[in-house]
This record gives sequence, C-alpha cells and structure tokens, in this order.
Amino acid sequence: MGDADKDAFYVVRKGDNVGVYKSIADLQSVLRSTAGDASVSVFKGYGLSNQAEEYLSSHGLKNAIYSVDSTDVRDDLFGLMTPCIFREPNTSSSKSAGKNHSEKRPKDEAGSASFSAAIPLVKHGKSENFQQPYPISSYCSSCIIEFDGASKGNPGLAGAGAVLRTADGSMVFRLREGVGIATNNVAEYRGAILGLRYALQKGFKHIRMHGDSKLVCMQVQGFWKTKTENMANLCKVAKELKDQFMSFQISHIER
Repeated sequence: MGDADKDAFYVVRKGDNVGVYKSIADLQSVLRSTAGDASVSVFKGYGLSNQAEEYLSSHGLKNAIYSVDSTDVRDDLFGLMTPCIFREPNTSSSKSAGKNHSEKRPKDEAGSASFSAAIPLVKHGKSENFQQPYPISSYCSSCIIEFDGASKGNPGLAGAGAVLRTADGSMVFRLREGVGIATNNVAEYRGAILGLRYALQKGFKHIRMHGDSKLVCMQVQGFWKTKTENMANLCKVAKELKDQFMSFQISHIER
C-alpha cells in the first residue's frame, strides 16, 4: 500500500446502513459477503476527520469499523469522496470464472457516478491484455483511456477527443477539443495527450490506453522513431505524461 493510501477509508452503503472501514482487509470481507448485491455502493476518501470520528462515536461507534443509519449521515460528514469500483470488468475468461457463482457481478452497479454513458470514440478491438483486471488495492485509481483524432483534408480542420472510464466502464468522462489546421497524426496525438492530462488531474495512477493510431501507440512506446520536429515534440509530451503514472499500457486497435 502506498503512502497515499495510508489514510484511506471506505464508506459502504447497503440500503439504509452506512459502514466505514479503515482497511482493505475489512472491506474485502464485506464485498465477498455482498457479491452480486446491486444495492451496495462503495466510496473512497482520505483522512477521516476528527469531527467525523467524534460524530460517529457519539452514535456509540468507537471501533475501527463503524456502522450507522443512513438518516444520521450528513452530506459533508466524510468530505470529498469518489465512487470506488471493486467489481472486476467482464473479460474473455468470464465464462470460466462463472463456475464460482459468488464471483459473478451485475452489469450495472449502484453508486456509480452520474456521468452519462458515452459511445466510444474508437471501436473496441480484440486485446485480451487490455481487459486484465487490476489488483483490488489499485482498482479505485485505475483508468481506461480511449483516444481519437481526425483531420478533414489531412491537413485540414481537425479535432481530438478522449473517453476516460473506470475499469468496469461505470464512471465516464468525455473530452474533446478543436485542434485547428492539422494532420490526422497530430490530431491523434492531441487526443492522447488530452486524455492523459485529464487522467492526471483526476488522480488516476494506473492507466490503460488504446486508440486506432498505430503511429501514436508505437512511438509512445519507443518502437518507432519520429520523423518531424512537430511529431517529436508531441511524442515527448505524451511520454512525459505517461511516466507520471504508476503503471501505463497502450494498445493499438484496428479502425
């Protein structure tokens, strides 16, 4: 567990009950016992305030694991919190995993952020590695980025965009920007950079990215060389951004 997670706590709501957990171990036992229960919502926060602990204590809750009726929980009690998804995403191996009924997860999870679902900017390609789940300790800080860019005329009037989503696709951010007069490759890079910058701003630490620009995917990984100064500069920016994450993977998909 990293230093940033030392003060982490988790708020679990199930129906009218709200529980507060201070360790992943305690939380895992709850998640196992509520597998497949769509009424369970999990949120993550940092630094449970003394005021919050005193408030919980006033309700007779003095242990490391708390439980309180939801009607007694104020909106600002726990400070800033983010939805925490501990459900594994659907994978090509989900059929074999289905042998253990307790591991099945509902398609729609309660408590997910109220961001509208987005149609991906690029088509999903076949990439088994891309679908591998993250460890439970990093799942809340994991993000999938889909990027795209296009130019009308190449060069011509261009635009770029990116879609960021949690590993199971329940929390979605849609980004776009005008690029001006540019080539397709420049627009693709701008889409990738747009997504990476926003992921950093949102505090994601583990990134899996994919797009239909083989050039961007190969150059960012250092497999292909850049041939122009402009592309070299864009590639440098993308690499500097990706190096700020704890883990990063980029995959090319077919158009």
